[in-house]
Amino acid sequence: MQALVLAGGEGTRLRPLTYTTPKPVMPLAGRPFLSFMLDWLRSHGVDEVILSCGFMSDDVRRVLGDIYDGMRLRYVVEDEPLGTAGPVRLALDEGVLEERLLVLNGDVLTDIDLTAELQQHERAEARATLALYAVEDTASYGVVLTDADGRVTEFIEKAEGEPPTNRINAGAYVIERDVAEAIPPGRAVSFEREIFPGLVGNGLHGYLAEGYWIDIGTPDRYLEATWDLLAGRVSSRLPERDETGSLVYEGCLLSGAHVGPQSVLGRHCSVGSDSRVERSVLHDRVRVGADAVVVESVLGEGVRVGERALLEPGAIAGAGATIGDGAVIGSGVRLEPGAEVPPGARVEAGEPVG
Repeated sequence: MQALVLAGGEGTRLRPLTYTTPKPVMPLAGRPFLSFMLDWLRSHGVDEVILSCGFMSDDVRRVLGDIYDGMRLRYVVEDEPLGTAGPVRLALDEGVLEERLLVLNGDVLTDIDLTAELQQHERAEARATLALYAVEDTASYGVVLTDADGRVTEFIEKAEGEPPTNRINAGAYVIERDVAEAIPPGRAVSFEREIFPGLVGNGLHGYLAEGYWIDIGTPDRYLEATWDLLAGRVSSRLPERDETGSLVYEGCLLSGAHVGPQSVLGRHCSVGSDSRVERSVLHDRVRVGADAVVVESVLGEGVRVGERALLEPGAIAGAGATIGDGAVIGSGVRLEPGAEVPPGARVEAGEPVG
């Protein structure tokens, strides 16, 4: 079985973290994010994955390589953004597609049953099948209406007003080769706005998926997905967590520090005496000085936090940022990579940082 993962976006909603690390391989609970998706695909019999990359594609390939746990990884590179369907046409034109294909959005953490979706697709003799997932808030997603037999009757992409259903397009598709061949070549094309609406009444089906599903494309959902992984709400191959539900990787120095609950410390981090790190994510080689407090924040690789500094919930520091002794980083502040906050300064959301 073959799958194509749409992994070409710049991850703008996760900036400043994605200025220096492409979203597909940004650490999630200490592992490259796409490794969770690759594990999921492998568990459903996928043996070849095509990664459609654009932004920082060389870094994605450097991290993931050409073989992952026995699965072959191929890469197609978008010189210009091609939307959600354009990369499938690009892969077709490059001669790497087989007869049937799974297409996955590359910013989703999920354990929905792809095997059951494939089986339904075959029984219905569908041309394309969409995984549909029920959410409480549909504002950011397309919603999909189906009849009693699972045939899609209407596809509404991020429409305003009260939606007629809470079943969203979950970004996990099964498509036949003829659908790929119908995608116009050489330009950006949207499955949601061009291809799927044209298939309504002509072989487009919906699969009502259950299980765990989250789009990690925003800082809030990135943290939520981290906490869910730590709590075991979605299956993974993560190492055992400690008694606080936290995950501390090798080489960390934590003598006298208070770490947890539900925190992730990447490799070779250090947290000073009497500091607190709660429900936060520290990427590799982060240093936190003594008596500091970090709450529900994300610190990129190599960030330095001074003694007695405070990071309030929702703070994000890009790679290599420095926060001086006694500084306060307010809720929602995003520090650019390499930013320097002077000792004793207070930074609120929206304020420039030197």
